[in-house]
Amino acid sequence: MALAARTVSELQETARLTEVLGAPTCVIGTDVAESTQVDAMVRHTLERFSTMHILVNNAAMLGPVESLWETDIASWLQTIQVNLIGTYLCCRAVLPVMLAQGYGKIINVTSGARVRGSAAFMRRHQTAYFASKAAITQRTELLAHQVSHQPIQVNAMSPGGHTRMTEGLLEQAQAIGETDLLAVTQQVIATDPRERSAALAVFLASDASGILSGRALSYADDFDTLSSRIQGIMASDAYTLRRVEET
Repeated sequence: MALAARTVSELQETARLTEVLGAPTCVIGTDVAESTQVDAMVRHTLERFSTMHILVNNAAMLGPVESLWETDIASWLQTIQVNLIGTYLCCRAVLPVMLAQGYGKIINVTSGARVRGSAAFMRRHQTAYFASKAAITQRTELLAHQVSHQPIQVNAMSPGGHTRMTEGLLEQAQAIGETDLLAVTQQVIATDPRERSAALAVFLASDASGILSGRALSYADDFDTLSSRIQGIMASDAYTLRRVEET
């Protein structure tokens, strides 16, 4: 297992735990927004493990919370660079390896708020963050189609839990007086579905997810029974971004 992040020290404990469980692990300092560092990460991983079966794109930042016309341009663009471009660079660097070996699973971490219409989920002050997450979800579908001729699956997942990011959301919600966002974030922290989120990641990374590709699943979805319905799902628009016509 290769763990990559800008702050190497924060990965050391995770590496220790995975090695205790019997998974050889290396830690690689990487800024996913920089293509040269992403390429170096892939080279280092291949030198250590010879191949790459699974890619999880989890790097993200919340970005500015002001109204669009009040945001700092550099901060807005940095959020897009890390969240969206970083995911692109990692997929671009890893896919040649997966295509050559004829196998791979890519999991792009997105957000359930990308498709929610209520004020509570729109988080209307986080324009860079949710623009990037919606784009990641759409690109997941497109990339899945591009590699559909190979046994490579590309999916997106929306996790949840009590993390530094949700703590950051609480601070942002309090700062801008966004009571709906505050209530939703407090609920996520209270239920703390980290184990459920981890189970979803394992499902998408394992053979249990089969040919499922180009879909966006949430920790709240019934993915436990999804294996028996994959053929039907792949023949429909289930778990995709689609316009719904008025009836």
